Amino acid sequence: MIIIKTPAEIEIMRRAGALTGQTLRYLEGLIKPGITTGELNRKAHEYITSRRASPTFLNYRGFPASVCISVDDVVVHGIPGNLVLQEGMIVSIDAGARLNGFNGDAARTFAVGRIAGNKARLIEVTRQCFFKALEKVRPGVRVGDISATIQGWAEKHGYGVVRALEGHGVGRRLHEEPGVPNFGKAGKGPVLKAGVTVAIEPMLNMGTYEVKTDRDGWTCRTADGMPSAHYENTVLVTENGYELLTAYELWGDTENA
Repeated sequence: MIIIKTPAEIEIMRRAGALTGQTLRYLEGLIKPGITTGELNRKAHEYITSRRASPTFLNYRGFPASVCISVDDVVVHGIPGNLVLQEGMIVSIDAGARLNGFNGDAARTFAVGRIAGNKARLIEVTRQCFFKALEKVRPGVRVGDISATIQGWAEKHGYGVVRALEGHGVGRRLHEEPGVPNFGKAGKGPVLKAGVTVAIEPMLNMGTYEVKTDRDGWTCRTADGMPSAHYENTVLVTENGYELLTAYELWGDTENA
């Protein structure tokens, strides 16, 4: 069942979303060669809990950390630890803050120092996919319109669109209906209505769209070892369109690509 939030619930979602976005902005400032993924996780935990919220991901279905940190060929669900970030890596951080019973959910991929041009391009096109899809969001639109937009923009630029994972509704639970795949056909799928909150999250691979999971049961990486990028925001469907609940940076140019 797709849950439509009340005005009071939406206001809590705004606060949870804002904190989630602020957490990512804070972590972005810490990313540099020499820092470990475990240290970033500790800083994220301290930041969220100091604001009287809790990390959404900690112990979610057994996940052992407060944020997911995925480096280079890891698509999502990377477990923070002793890995030292090196110049030229790219690192995706997926964060969530739970506040008064509701969740925010967002992700970004960041450069560690100077990175190769092909990695920078991957990050940028992944971001563009999100904002291209966002332009479709309004009451009456079907999920497939979002999915097809992401797939079309990604494949136009030669990237593999991850099919094994998808966006989702978000609210009291981290994962609610509807599922929001990053591939599909326009005009298909559930219809969006005002008051629905969804996490739209393009995941693009430099090579194949296929992925595999490590023995830890969490770490999901590209099947061919090529880099991957991730961009996610929690989005509220409004009467006239949408409201971004977790954004913190300027949109930039999505046209000249």
